[in-house]
Amino acid sequence: MDTSTARRNILARIRAAQGREPEPAAGEREAVQAYMASHPRGPRPPLPDDLVACFVERAQAMASTVDTVDALADVPAAAHRYLAGQSLPVQAIAWQTLQDLPWADAGVAVEFRKPHDTDKVGFTGCFCAIAETGTLVLLSGPETYSSAGLLPETHIAIVPASRIVGCQEDAFDLIRRERGELPRAANFVSGPSRTADIEQTLVLGAHGPYRVHAIVVRGA
Repeated sequence: MDTSTARRNILARIRAAQGREPEPAAGEREAVQAYMASHPRGPRPPLPDDLVACFVERAQAMASTVDTVDALADVPAAAHRYLAGQSLPVQAIAWQTLQDLPWADAGVAVEFRKPHDTDKVGFTGCFCAIAETGTLVLLSGPETYSSAGLLPETHIAIVPASRIVGCQEDAFDLIRRERGELPRAANFVSGPSRTADIEQTLVLGAHGPYRVHAIVVRGA
């Protein structure tokens, strides 16, 4: 049983205990949507007009590194420059949605599969990115497996500039508008994994990648 099915079963039992049908009726869904549309948001700090520049600044403040390119076709060459500059292997795994990019021409060997323990570099896209916090929003799916951005030591994310939104509320609005509901896993990635649980000493890579590198595509 996958997580989505288990979640539905749990909610169905709760609804049954309340004397309701297992699935919400259309009227219930419409009432929720109407409430969300009319409910005012809380106060938020102002954001600059240039969301791309804001995302770059905030991502770097969260210990991510960022590069920008003009087009999607430029991504593999930019990735090769980053990997070579960090003395990292130019072999990687990636989301299946990235198969059409010219990886081989740039000298990057990419396999489009879920990672193994020995894979050091993982490429992903992103559903969107949040300028206010420098955050990547990754939604899981058959071709966009969460493990690609969690298991390898280095996570390289491709960020279309058109998919950079202002704040977290905007990201959830976009998910509801385009997906309707959350998938099995939704990961909000703000820089490398870190913890300071032991003697308040900051350790990177404790629960995920040591490095997060975003390649922002201005023409996408």
